Amino acid sequence: MSTTLKVEEQRRGDIPILSLGGRMDSTTSPDAEAHLTRLIGEGAHRIVVDFRDLEYISSAGLRVLLASQKRLKQAGGAVLLSALRPEIRKVFDIAGFNRLFTIYPTLEEALGAGQGR
Repeated sequence: MSTTLKVEEQRRGDIPILSLGGRMDSTTSPDAEAHLTRLIGEGAHRIVVDFRDLEYISSAGLRVLLASQKRLKQAGGAVLLSALRPEIRKVFDIAGFNRLFTIYPTLEEALGAGQGR
């Protein structure tokens, strides 16, 4: 198991994609937060976060996502989540975050949804 967070950024059209890998905890989540904050500051309306390679998320990681979701929602946008592993999905379900975020099975489905405004 990794002890770091790998954050990769790419774009598909005008939609930023943040791919997370490893662990998103109190030590590593500020890195993801910096990316999300910058993208929102640059005017992104919808951000897709790809969880395909994320092995672990703590409450600190959940708070980062929630804060970004609140900021984007105020601007009429959203954080769209994709490809959650079963153990990550379970954390979202237990925390009730499955009701706060739209979660897609694949990155492609999230991108398709992100194209609409």
